[in-house]
Amino acid sequence: MKNKLKGHWIILVLLALAQFMVVLDVSIVNVMLPTVQRVFSMSQTNLQWIVTAYTLAFGGFLLLGGRAADLYGRRKVFLAGVFLFSLVSLLDGLAQSGTMLIVLRAFQGLAGAFMSPAALSIILVTYKQGHDRNVALSVWGAVASGGAAVGVLLGGILTQYLGWRWNFLINVPVGIFVFFWARRLLPIHESEESNKTLDLPGALTITGGLMLFVYAVQKAPAEGWTSHTTLYSLAASLILLGIFVFNELRVSRPLVPFKIFRYKNLAAANVLQLTIAGALFSVFFFASLYLQNILHYSPVKTGLSFLIIPVFIGATASNAPKLIRKVGYKRILSIAPLVSASGLLYLSRVPVDGSYFKDVMPGLILLGIGLGFIFVSLLVAATSGVEKHLSGLASGLINTSQQIGGSLGLAIITGQAAAVSTRYITNAQGHSAAIVTAGTVHGFQIAFRIAAIFAVIAAFIAIFVIRTVKSTEDDGDAAKMATA
Repeated sequence: MKNKLKGHWIILVLLALAQFMVVLDVSIVNVMLPTVQRVFSMSQTNLQWIVTAYTLAFGGFLLLGGRAADLYGRRKVFLAGVFLFSLVSLLDGLAQSGTMLIVLRAFQGLAGAFMSPAALSIILVTYKQGHDRNVALSVWGAVASGGAAVGVLLGGILTQYLGWRWNFLINVPVGIFVFFWARRLLPIHESEESNKTLDLPGALTITGGLMLFVYAVQKAPAEGWTSHTTLYSLAASLILLGIFVFNELRVSRPLVPFKIFRYKNLAAANVLQLTIAGALFSVFFFASLYLQNILHYSPVKTGLSFLIIPVFIGATASNAPKLIRKVGYKRILSIAPLVSASGLLYLSRVPVDGSYFKDVMPGLILLGIGLGFIFVSLLVAATSGVEKHLSGLASGLINTSQQIGGSLGLAIITGQAAAVSTRYITNAQGHSAAIVTAGTVHGFQIAFRIAAIFAVIAAFIAIFVIRTVKSTEDDGDAAKMATA
């Protein structure tokens, strides 16, 4: 029995390591972006697709990956995901152009979308409900939240000392290690259902529709909302999204059962998550460019500069469960986004000749304080009152909203910032280094202001849409799980 338990914990290490790679690859690329931009001569608007392609594919196929694990066996889907993720990471590291890297990042996100939910499903069936499962999920949660923080620092170290390609190549030996030992140690998981129907049309149409929508809103500020490129992209996006809705209403086993949105707080929480994620992804993107391109920070120094965010997220998130018990999640979700918005507004005043401690760090601290309370309260709001057999789907939808919201927000804000910078330089009637730098920083300022608006919208959603539900013991348990 003791050896069997020991084997279970080894399995947990392997699964957590796989999840660490998936989460890491969302944040690790931010610090390397200025280097890649110079190497491949990429524009700022195209540069954001290195982040967006991954998160959109990951978010768009996340629910499909979870469904595939139930239908075809968790072990089989997990191993396939690890293999594909490692292979694409190798190809990412060997990319010869910006376009090639963007396409490969989409496939990397697709692999992660199958690997991550399969790994979590294995944990849920390996550990019985109770103390062991709580410990396992605590480890899982710590890895998921810590991956983003480690990503920006590790990305800086790898970029500065080994080269940007190692941000991807590092996944290869880790992936081989996980695949080899998982194949030996993981028990064979039979499929949960005899019906093998997989809603592939639903996954393809929602992901394709969202990608076209992101492309349209990214191009619109520069080419105009009435340009052929914008209109055709928007039309194709709407058609695909319409097909998605029609498909989900028609098929017997939809990717997203719309009946789950009868829980009003779940629907509101997902919209709130979209706006918060849009603001957060933009902060990492633009703050990284500001620190390296304007303040001339090294990649390692840039990574260290971001660590202040997870420190304050951890400090506030650990106290959030107690506060939720006292005042309820609605009040917290009504105030916390405004705290983050104040941090974003502080960042919107970054000058050309700024400094980290005066112009950047205070804004990041306020952002982290707000986010710590938001993350915990949001999960509690989304899952409170939801029936247990739908809790997994509810959590999956929140994660999907985070990835899609981050992608959409980054595309919208990047397009606006680039257009503002271009107009500033054009109106200045010159292209000297000083004017270009001033125009670039002006674009960053606008980006942070728009991100602040996203955060304020999140607060209004909480105030007017989130319903007040009396805090229960279950809410406290959900809050503890969120901070684990």
